Amino acid sequence: MSKKTLVLGASLKSHRYSNIAINRLVNHQHEVLAIGLREGIVAGVSIIKGEPDLENIDTITLYMNPKRQVALYDYIIELRPKRIIFNPGTENMELIALAQAKGIETEIACTLVMLSVGDY
Repeated sequence: MSKKTLVLGASLKSHRYSNIAINRLVNHQHEVLAIGLREGIVAGVSIIKGEPDLENIDTITLYMNPKRQVALYDYIIELRPKRIIFNPGTENMELIALAQAKGIETEIACTLVMLSVGDY
């Protein structure tokens, strides 16, 4: 079952985990959107900048450190995803509490591992 996923903190650099995640999500036939600091294309997915108006997001998978997340708290919550995955290094108890207060499921996990074991 495809889950519309926003990769937040997407990178054009092929060795970055966010880039690998985009490729794996596409390979698993999930609809992927990506926001990063630089525009470009990864696995056919356009990385866009800013805070675009997006709808029907199932999952946000985070690839940005907690300090960079602070400026995006309102944006992330207003997207109303069903869940947010906090990948290693992105764990943020403040954002977890804000999300859970709005009924958004949160997971401290690794998107790449979840995909590889069929638990995405």
